[in-house]
Amino acid sequence: MMICCLQTLLLLGAQLVVSLAAPTVPNNFFYHDYLNGHGNNEIHFSGVKLHVDSAQPSVFAVRGGNATMPCRFWYEPELSSPRGVRVRVKWSWVPAAGGHETDVLVAIGSRSRSFGAFRGRVQLRQDFPGDATLVMTHLLLNDTGRYRCEVVDGLEDRSTSVYLELRGVVFPYQHPGGHYHLSFMGAQQACEEQDSTLATFTQLFQSWKEGMNWCNAGWLADGTVQYPITRPRVPCGGHGLAPGVRSYGRRHSLHLHRYDVFCFSSSLRGKVYYLQPPHKMNLTEAQQACQEDGAEVAKVGQLYAAWKLKGLDHCDAGWLADGSVRYPITKPRRNCGPSEPGVHSFGFPPPQHKHGVYCYKSSSSVGSEV
Repeated sequence: MMICCLQTLLLLGAQLVVSLAAPTVPNNFFYHDYLNGHGNNEIHFSGVKLHVDSAQPSVFAVRGGNATMPCRFWYEPELSSPRGVRVRVKWSWVPAAGGHETDVLVAIGSRSRSFGAFRGRVQLRQDFPGDATLVMTHLLLNDTGRYRCEVVDGLEDRSTSVYLELRGVVFPYQHPGGHYHLSFMGAQQACEEQDSTLATFTQLFQSWKEGMNWCNAGWLADGTVQYPITRPRVPCGGHGLAPGVRSYGRRHSLHLHRYDVFCFSSSLRGKVYYLQPPHKMNLTEAQQACQEDGAEVAKVGQLYAAWKLKGLDHCDAGWLADGSVRYPITKPRRNCGPSEPGVHSFGFPPPQHKHGVYCYKSSSSVGSEV
């Protein structure tokens, strides 16, 4: 009995010494094996560090494309033989707008399981031992956010993160009834109807750095209300305020407050074009003209994406699906509106007014014509 108690005390004392000596290193852990199977109650200390790291903190992609988010793990010193515990890799996701962490994929060895909207669109690359890189396909607008790669070896776990950002275009949008008519839920719906999603602060900030200058406040994905100013002026807070993305903060009553919205759209899965009519058309005639051409009236997000990402430039104003009339200019010139590039708007004229129309054909329709 005394020998047994003495062995227990020695083991506890050794564990205490090891825990005090173990270094704290980001993205790795330090552990020891005890009584590792040689019998005779022998105690063996073999320190091993598990490292988990990503080759890059951010990854950029476009809607409909693929993204590769690197993650690898390794041991120091290198293991001479495989451990008895099977390594588990787990990827999870926090949306750019914030919220709860959501499981993306869990893998043990060659077996894996994906979850929710990621099911069937994610897999581990596993090109070499310790490769836990996540490969995503058919990216959606709402896939933006922080992805966490967690490696568990049975004793401890460590993780690293990669931020996925979709490249695209941010645009301000207002209700047909005028400025400041949209609740937060209404803003979400308005963006979705225009083939886009609520912009994140990061996306709006990047647009401001690229020169976006807009005086009306709009909702963002995180429930804040902000607006970007590059040229301070009296109607926009006065000359005394510096340029920047100005914030009203988070609106606590998302149902009662009313603002405009900043939407985000990424790459097109089709073609936007101006349909040259023999004569100008009202909104109903414009819808019929696009249908007869094997297309549909373009949405606002589609027109912005075509302007920003494909260089669409046309001086004629045309109907869009929401009943607004707009035209895209990449090379400003005389008789084509303002001296700055952009998608210029005539607002929401009465539907009986006469204009041209911008149509949209999906990729499958465009491909079938080739």
